[in-house]
Amino acid sequence: MTSDRLVVARRLALGVPALLLAGAYISELGLGLYPCEMCWWQRYPHFLAVALAVVAFRLPPARLWVSLAGLAVLASGLIGGFHAGVEYGWWEGITGCATAVPDGGGSALDNILAAPLVRCDAAPWTLLGISLAGFNFLFSTGAGIAILALLTKERHR
Repeated sequence: MTSDRLVVARRLALGVPALLLAGAYISELGLGLYPCEMCWWQRYPHFLAVALAVVAFRLPPARLWVSLAGLAVLASGLIGGFHAGVEYGWWEGITGCATAVPDGGGSALDNILAAPLVRCDAAPWTLLGISLAGFNFLFSTGAGIAILALLTKERHR
């Protein structure tokens, strides 16, 4: 029998990273806000969290898979916090952290030379002074902690 807390934690572990990834791809493909290297670092744990949450719906022990998904969501949030700090100038980022955006057709050299550079230390978009990395920090860290707290309370019942 699955408890209500585990059900909520499992839904959060699937829904939060899936929605954040959807938002990342909408901002990239729809709005032209291409990801830098650290943006990609934030996406990888979300991909893992979605996969682990799907496994939790299929294979026992669900609590283990949801816990791992919660840790992955939390990891993405912490990477987002580091990235936001780099964007806000609070600390130095990883040297050489920039990505060229591929353009498609034509010669590879022409595409590389013509591609815009996406820097990790400059926020391409903010809302109320919070960058996308900052929002990922807030949402992912909060969700990761909530998932793990729900499972911790579940274990002590």
